[in-house]
Amino acid sequence: MDTPTARADKGEELSLSELGRRIKAALSNTFPSTYWVRAETSDVRPNASGHCYLEFVEKNDRTNQPVAKIRANIWARTFYSLKPRFENETGQRFASGLNVLVKVSVEYHELYGLSLNVIDIDPAYTVGDMARRRLEIIRRLQSEDVFTLNKELALPTLPQRIALITSPTAAGYEDFINQLADNAAGYVFYIKLFPAIMQGEKTEASVIAALERIYAHAAAFDAVVIIRGGGAASELGSFDSYNLAANCAQFPLPIITGIGHERDDTVVDLVAHTRMKTPTAVAAFLAERIDTAAQRLAALRQNVLNNATQRLLNEKNRLQRLATRLPSAVGTRLERSRAKLNHLAARLPVASSGLVNRHKNQLTALETKLRQSLRKRLSAEEHFLNLTGQFIRMASPEYILKRGYTLTLKDGKIVKRAADFHTGDPMTTRFIDGEVTSTVTPAPPVL
Repeated sequence: MDTPTARADKGEELSLSELGRRIKAALSNTFPSTYWVRAETSDVRPNASGHCYLEFVEKNDRTNQPVAKIRANIWARTFYSLKPRFENETGQRFASGLNVLVKVSVEYHELYGLSLNVIDIDPAYTVGDMARRRLEIIRRLQSEDVFTLNKELALPTLPQRIALITSPTAAGYEDFINQLADNAAGYVFYIKLFPAIMQGEKTEASVIAALERIYAHAAAFDAVVIIRGGGAASELGSFDSYNLAANCAQFPLPIITGIGHERDDTVVDLVAHTRMKTPTAVAAFLAERIDTAAQRLAALRQNVLNNATQRLLNEKNRLQRLATRLPSAVGTRLERSRAKLNHLAARLPVASSGLVNRHKNQLTALETKLRQSLRKRLSAEEHFLNLTGQFIRMASPEYILKRGYTLTLKDGKIVKRAADFHTGDPMTTRFIDGEVTSTVTPAPPVL
């Protein structure tokens, strides 16, 4: 247990509330005025009473980690005028993640601790910061050579198959559908809705997810339409997102936007193929594009009709001129033909006589040539026959016998070898003047 002496050594004793009051007084003396402070909003929470509770943070530029944090309040009376003024001038909803310049007083409450009381805000500072960040996004897209990719795509002449990204509960959705359905010319459009959240913190991720679903069936569509109906300009911050703009810029189908605002274009508007102000303006644009194509087709049809009519008229006139000139031309042609025939008739007897004589001479020459050829052929055949007969005579047995030779026969047949004879065989020897018959005997021994 502490003794009175020990308590005296600890100094003056204070209750917690007394200490709090002294801290409050010290802060009040140290920070007696108001201050303009640069910070980023965080954990912004308006409540039912109209007050807004939030935190102000400062982050390291390199690591993006908080280096300071103070709780803040915007009381209902101030928030009631501050919020709409800020949103109207910046076009941005008052929410977390904004760089702001606020006028604050430093307060300390014995129960709630240290806080800042927001008295005023400078929208121009936030506008400048938003413009800077927006410009950074645009320059980044340009440096990556994707900023104009979607604009370079060819929008079909008849864009009738539409992939629509919007909220099915948005007023702009009904306006768009009705405008297309009720187009004056009765053109037919095929629309497939890809639902997405079109305001709030989830807008960016939701629209990107819808684009990914469309990409899986890109061949089924002519264009993508992104629309949202009405709403405060402060709800358009998601369309100044780098990720969403990069997805739109590189999408393989032309993107048409009708986000529903009259002020400066968002970055998504800038990278889109075509930007229209409202959903109904997008519908009118699509119908007008088909109408323009129909007008061009009608003009071409009329041009073809005019050209065909003129061509027929020209041909009719030409035929009429030919018909007028035909009798004279036919008479002249007949006269020329008649004169030519007369000339040919006059030349025919001479020509035919000369032709006959030429053919007669040719036949005479052919006859002479044929006779000479036949005589030559007969002489050659006669010489061949003489040679053949001489050869046959020289090869006959009679001619051989006349030259001193004999023929040996056995059984009436000429024998060429001695081995064909055996002892006792009869043998006939034929001479030129007769035959001698003998019998084969053994040959005498050789001495």
